[in-house]
Amino acid sequence: MSSNVAVAARAVSTTQNGERAHRIRLIAGYVLAIVLLLSLAIYGFDYYTLDISERPFSPKHHLLRPSGTIGLKLGFLGMFVFFAIFLYPLRKHWAWLGRQGLSRRWLDIHILFGLSAPFIIAFHSAFKFRGFAGIAFWIMVAVSASGIVGRYLYGQIPRSLNQAELSLKNIQEIQGQLAAQLTQQRILPQADLREFLRLPSPEQARRLFVPVAIVYMMILDVSRFFGVARLRRRALSGSEYLSTLFGFFRSNNPQLERAISSAAEGAALSKRILFLSRSQKVFHLWHVVHKPFSYAFAMLALIHIATVMLMGYGLR
Repeated sequence: MSSNVAVAARAVSTTQNGERAHRIRLIAGYVLAIVLLLSLAIYGFDYYTLDISERPFSPKHHLLRPSGTIGLKLGFLGMFVFFAIFLYPLRKHWAWLGRQGLSRRWLDIHILFGLSAPFIIAFHSAFKFRGFAGIAFWIMVAVSASGIVGRYLYGQIPRSLNQAELSLKNIQEIQGQLAAQLTQQRILPQADLREFLRLPSPEQARRLFVPVAIVYMMILDVSRFFGVARLRRRALSGSEYLSTLFGFFRSNNPQLERAISSAAEGAALSKRILFLSRSQKVFHLWHVVHKPFSYAFAMLALIHIATVMLMGYGLR
């Protein structure tokens, strides 16, 4: 029995370490992308803001033009990111690639590359969007924007509805216990918790048009963030207002934070279950739109790369 416990503990520890390492790599990737893009924006600001006819006279033209020293390297980087973006959908068809890592982690990297690619390509082109390259760029922007929406919808669909409903029941039980304790201690009234957890009825949710329902879901997510701060403010006083930045940061009251955390998790899960059918419909429609845009972007980008390779970099 003890050996089984030890094995399970090691498995949990390995999973936690893997998640921590993945988060560190992901944060490092975003920081690197932001630093690179900010550095390019600061260094090339006086060049990128020039009229097209005036750029050849700038001392930075030989560096920042699309065929320049920096511009060309950004083109190669953009091409690498372009191919890396398609590794995530390809792993669903290549068994050996599908066995490498977790799908969710691949999706995180896919999103990082998808958000970074339009900016890298924009700096590579020196913000000149013409011909195949220009069309490919705007399609890539559409793909990235739709990817953000798709990632949001993906997070709104519980992987298992039965498990989600069970989790919601457990959360509601914990909420009830903590709310009763806080009411007795006069920390947080149950009326405030009920107001925080209030959602439209299932009938109201079903009557909403799909686009309106998705926007309403986003509004509920934003309002929940401010609702958490409001709950804290009603339970805090004096210097705690400033130390928590008016309720937007955690307080030093563990019971209050447990109740708020449980309420926020329960509200989020309730919303996902309430709008599940709407989320699934839009997610399926999103697949229909996202894939053709991705393939069109790939085709135009390859045409652009092939044309530049055949004509030579110096002609640009």
